[in-house]
Amino acid sequence: MTVTASNENEQLVLDFFDVLSSGDLEKLRSFYHDHSVWEPKVKDIAGAGRHVGMDIIDEFLAPVRGMFEPGDPKVHVQNMFSAGPFVCVESYSTGKTMDGKVYHNDYCWVFEVSNGRIDAMREYMDSLYTARLFGMA
Repeated sequence: MTVTASNENEQLVLDFFDVLSSGDLEKLRSFYHDHSVWEPKVKDIAGAGRHVGMDIIDEFLAPVRGMFEPGDPKVHVQNMFSAGPFVCVESYSTGKTMDGKVYHNDYCWVFEVSNGRIDAMREYMDSLYTARLFGMA
């Protein structure tokens, strides 16, 4: 099933996931501003915490994506809806880790969008699965 956008905010989020799945971290910078926030709602695993501005790319995404084969993981959007500046997405991600393990995790995302950029995003996933896969639990 292909998910299509019904407004500009939803299209921005779909475009974001396309770029994220490509692995082009430099291109991702255009989705953020100095006060953007990405907050994985997890504890005690790589990437936990609140990431702000371009630290989202430099200190969070680059190391986390470095745990995977180049170009992985890929995000597959399953459902999406929005109200005002908020966009909610159900997705799953697939890929391979650098040591060849298969990754398949379910996600829910809540985005806050304004002026064609992401102001904030909250990421929910199965953190126990991730911790076990990467030997953190």
